[in-house]
Amino acid sequence: YGKYDYLFFADEITGAHSMNIIKKIDTFIAIRNAFFSLLGFGIFANALLLVFHVLTFLLEHRPKATDLTISHLALIHLVMLLTLGFIATDVLGSQNFWDDIECKAVLYLYRLMRGLSIFTTCLLSVLQAITLSPMSSCLAKFKHKCSHRNPCVFLFLWVFNMFISGHFIIFTIATPNVTSDYLMLVTESCCLWPPSYLFWYLFSALVTFQDVSLIGLMALSSGYMVVLLYRHKRQSQHLHSTILSPKASPAKQATQTILLLMSFFVVMYFLDCVVSSYSGMLWNKDPVRLCVQMLVGNVYAIISPLLLISTEKLMIKFLPSIVGRT
Repeated sequence: YGKYDYLFFADEITGAHSMNIIKKIDTFIAIRNAFFSLLGFGIFANALLLVFHVLTFLLEHRPKATDLTISHLALIHLVMLLTLGFIATDVLGSQNFWDDIECKAVLYLYRLMRGLSIFTTCLLSVLQAITLSPMSSCLAKFKHKCSHRNPCVFLFLWVFNMFISGHFIIFTIATPNVTSDYLMLVTESCCLWPPSYLFWYLFSALVTFQDVSLIGLMALSSGYMVVLLYRHKRQSQHLHSTILSPKASPAKQATQTILLLMSFFVVMYFLDCVVSSYSGMLWNKDPVRLCVQMLVGNVYAIISPLLLISTEKLMIKFLPSIVGRT
């Protein structure tokens, strides 16, 4: 087993409850295996979504405005889950400690991908609201500019988040190299050493304010899409009888999926905040709690490609054959 399989239960193994200890170890192993299985599934789903939308964007003469954004989101989640795999391996089973360079690279990359994830999710919501808006709307003038401006927006997001996440490079160190009461343990090999708790809390407050602002923008765009869908439904009821009502258009289906995606993201974001606050500084002492915390914090990256794949009829048609070959 991994190091935690015994270290976590070492103080109890000599007691009279050996059967309970074995059950706890088996439970932890089952949770750990389930975690890595879900992680592998999320990596596969995001890779599949990325390849499909990149090909769609390159081969179609008039790709949708959201194709490139969905590709960008899938790429971010793919890198984030791969990085999480390295972090989880170090926390749950690896016997090899990382040096400073490895710690800085892994934690910085993971933090960068998390920041890009919320920005890109917000951008996807705004783009879909613009796409769905009627020609009489003030947002209609942005419809033809979306596909041309996306690369510039992505470049800005990368540069901005690279700057925002830069403190992880400065304050991340390898744990075996130093001991201090000010260390904030992240993995077995890596920890954060901020200059002061005041600075860390201030920076955390600024990042939280940024995330809440983006979630507010998602809520506004999602509310706007809900109003448009409601108006469209009212108009359709006047134009069609209930017996001959047409099926939902692809744009409407895509909008409903993105609304579901936004709702899922917001729920998991606040659930992650609750779990992280509850765990506090003790999460590294409980590997079972750690697995749950990592899963809650990254389940959006695992589930989101499934929601987006569900709107692609061509992809769903060929997915069984692809899965069968793998």
